[in-house]
Amino acid sequence: MDEARIGVIGVGLIGKSHVEGYAGIPGARVVAVADIDEAEARHVAQRWNVPAVHRDFRELLARDDIDAVDVCLHNNLHAPVAIQALRAGKHVYCEKPIAGSYADGRAMVEAARESGRMLHVQLATLYQRETKAARRLIEQGELGRVYYARSVGYRRRGRPFVDGYGAPFFVRRETAGGGALLDMGVYHISQMLWLLGQPQAERISGRTYQETSMDEARRAASGYDVEELALGFCRLQGGITLEVIEAWAIHLGPGEGSCVAGSRGGVRLSPFSFHTTQGDVPWDMTTDLGDLETRLHRLEPAYGAYDSSQRHWVAALRGEVPLLPSAALALETMLISEGIYLSERLGREVTAAEVRAASQSTALHL
Repeated sequence: MDEARIGVIGVGLIGKSHVEGYAGIPGARVVAVADIDEAEARHVAQRWNVPAVHRDFRELLARDDIDAVDVCLHNNLHAPVAIQALRAGKHVYCEKPIAGSYADGRAMVEAARESGRMLHVQLATLYQRETKAARRLIEQGELGRVYYARSVGYRRRGRPFVDGYGAPFFVRRETAGGGALLDMGVYHISQMLWLLGQPQAERISGRTYQETSMDEARRAASGYDVEELALGFCRLQGGITLEVIEAWAIHLGPGEGSCVAGSRGGVRLSPFSFHTTQGDVPWDMTTDLGDLETRLHRLEPAYGAYDSSQRHWVAALRGEVPLLPSAALALETMLISEGIYLSERLGREVTAAEVRAASQSTALHL
C-alpha cells in the first residue's frame, strides 16, 4: 500500500503517544480514533488533525478506509478488541503485553492466522541499538553457542499509581493481569528470547513478592493486588538457561543489567560491552553504538525500518520489510510470565505444557 491508513483504539497516555508517533512517520495516516471518553478523543483528533472520532470501536472497525488498527487499551481488553479487528479484516498493532493471559494471547495469534492479517506487538527493546548490535555479533558467530541469558528490569521505587504516576488500572489484576512482569518484563524477556534465537520454554520456576511499603491511602484507592518483584529460572530448548529479575520496587541499587553468554563471548546490554578471550587473554570491550547506527543507516537502505516498533509496523504494512515475529515473541514471553505465576501458586517448578493447560482467559467482556 502507498499509504498505511490507521485507526487508533484508546487515546489514554499510550494512545496519545502512538497518534503523535504516526504523525512523524512518512507513509502513515491516522484516519480515525475511538475511545469511550468521546471528549478526550475529540481533543486528540483536533490536536493531530485526525478527521474522524468514534465512541464505539466497532464503528471504527466497520470503516472501509482503514487498513490497520492500533489497540492501546488495558491488558485484559487487548484480546477481545484485537480479535474483532482481525476478523473485520484489519491488520492489528497491539500495545504490550500481547494480552492479560497466555490463553488470550494464543487466541489472538490464532485469529491472525485464520484471518490472514498481520498481528504486531509493541516490543520497543527489539529496536534498541544495543539489541541490534548484540544480534549482529550473535549472527556473525562472535558469541559461539549461546547458552545463558539474564533478563533484568529495575526500578528502585516505580510502582504505577502508588508511587505517584499513572492510573490504578496498572496495579489491578482485573485490568492488568499482573504487575512488574507484564508491565516491564515483557520488554526484557522478549529481548532475551530474540537474541537467543527464539527458543521455547520447557520448565519454569519462580517467586513473586509485594513487600516494600507504600502509601496506605493509595494502596486502598488502587486495589493493588499484583507483584512488585518477580524472579524466575527458566530451562529453554537447546540446554539454554534464562534468569528473570523484574522489579517495580526493591531496596537495592540497579546492579548488573541484561546479558547473554556464549561459548566464545558474551554481551552485556547496559552499558553495552562485549567480552571474549583472544590469545588466551580475556578482553572486555566497549564501542560507540551511535557511530555504528549512523553508518548502518547510510549503508543499508532498509535499516530505518527498524528504528522503532511503530516505524517497523508502518514499513511492514507498506510491504517494505517483512514483519518481525513480535507476536510469537510476546506469546512465549507471556508463557514464561504465567509460568512464574503458576510456580508461585503451586510452590514448585512447572512445565510449559502445564502452563498452557492451566491458562485461562482474563479478557473483559465488552
